[in-house]
Amino acid sequence: MTEKKKAINPQKNPMSVQDPALRVKNFNEVALGYNEAAVIAEAGRCLQCKNMPCRQGCPVDIDISAFIKLAGEGDFAGAAKKIKEKNALPGVCGRVCPQENQCEKYCTLGKKHEPVAIGRIERFCADWEMANGTGSQEVAPPTGKKVAVVGSGPAGLTCAADLAKLGHRVTIFEALHIPGGVLMYGIPEFRLPKAIVQAEIDNLKKLGVEIQVNSVVGRFATIDELMQEEGFDAVFIGTGAGLPHFMRIPGENACGVYSANEFLTRTNLMKAYLFPDFDTPIRVGRKVAVLGGGNVAMDAARTALRLGAEESWIVYRRSKVEMPARQEEVSHAEEEGVRFKFLTSPTRILYNDDYWVTAMECLQYELGEPDESGRRRPVPIKGSEFILDVDTVVVAIGQGPNPLVPRTTKGLACTKRGNIVAETETGATSKPGVFAGGDVVTGAATVILAMGAGRTAANSIHNYLTGK
Repeated sequence: MTEKKKAINPQKNPMSVQDPALRVKNFNEVALGYNEAAVIAEAGRCLQCKNMPCRQGCPVDIDISAFIKLAGEGDFAGAAKKIKEKNALPGVCGRVCPQENQCEKYCTLGKKHEPVAIGRIERFCADWEMANGTGSQEVAPPTGKKVAVVGSGPAGLTCAADLAKLGHRVTIFEALHIPGGVLMYGIPEFRLPKAIVQAEIDNLKKLGVEIQVNSVVGRFATIDELMQEEGFDAVFIGTGAGLPHFMRIPGENACGVYSANEFLTRTNLMKAYLFPDFDTPIRVGRKVAVLGGGNVAMDAARTALRLGAEESWIVYRRSKVEMPARQEEVSHAEEEGVRFKFLTSPTRILYNDDYWVTAMECLQYELGEPDESGRRRPVPIKGSEFILDVDTVVVAIGQGPNPLVPRTTKGLACTKRGNIVAETETGATSKPGVFAGGDVVTGAATVILAMGAGRTAANSIHNYLTGK
């Protein structure tokens, strides 16, 4: 007699979220996560495929089936340990990774039903370990080698963790006063609580990683000086993409125009949302326009509402279908009252005699043939200009690499856009002993892709240092 196959729930187990009417007035986390029963039930949906197709979508190569099996058995400590064999930041990844385009995209169950909620299970296991304090990681005997990691964003933190576990002495140099990079200054509290990021960073310190803040490489020391005078045997550059792009339209220098970098950094890292308890004021008018359609644009638009804006607009030159933001972030923004102007782009920003923004002239578009990105190219419609009544504009159309490290490092090859040239398979640059990865190489991308680059570079640095 054959055993009956278990019935599979075709949909993911739902996750609780804050009510939109309440959360738009606070900066507390929106997604509330699974409880134990939901995690075990969701893990039970996993088919435990032998070929593990989900794993091919994970840039850091987590053994997904193994940790889900452990979670389904209620062994949350074991599941967290299994995740951390490959991922130094599981509490972060469980919240902000675009799983729908990575691991969950390849889930076998997803061919007929909703895929397993891999990210939600990962988040629960990471949070459970933080709450119960069971985590411990093995560190290899000291190798006597020193590695400098420039930048403490996701690429740098991952590279540092892997190298420390391999026995190398690692020092991270961070330009800002708090480590974490974009995890701290870019992603809002309501999407990624800073206590979670700090807990992950504290775990790195337990591995022996030293972190020096307020240390701007290229100013207090160059890459060459770190290697020649400070005795570092190798360097990893993970300085990210923190240089904002602008539209270059008339009026963009008016008061009330922010880059998304400034707007979010002042709010997140410098706690402007807690003014006057934190002495970082930020001016948000009644009507805010955010230019762009990515996750950063969603973060800025949702932040503006929480800071008191009456209206918050996303102005995007393509349609909703082409928006690069995660669907979950778009849905949350819609629920909270963010409004959308699709197929629209600004032509100039209007301002008064005191140079403060009063409105924005926009042009309407239609979609033409696909461009090199595969998305349909926006084509302007002549004579379609109109005025959008706003008094604050946030530009969130992307960012590039900070030029300081490349400019002060002789022999470091860069692209025309200023990105460091590094081998995809190794992270090696044109300069011996210097490796790079993350947004400083690829341009602005996802947290997990930066982590994957950090992991790749760590393995290559280890081979370089050990003569393999």
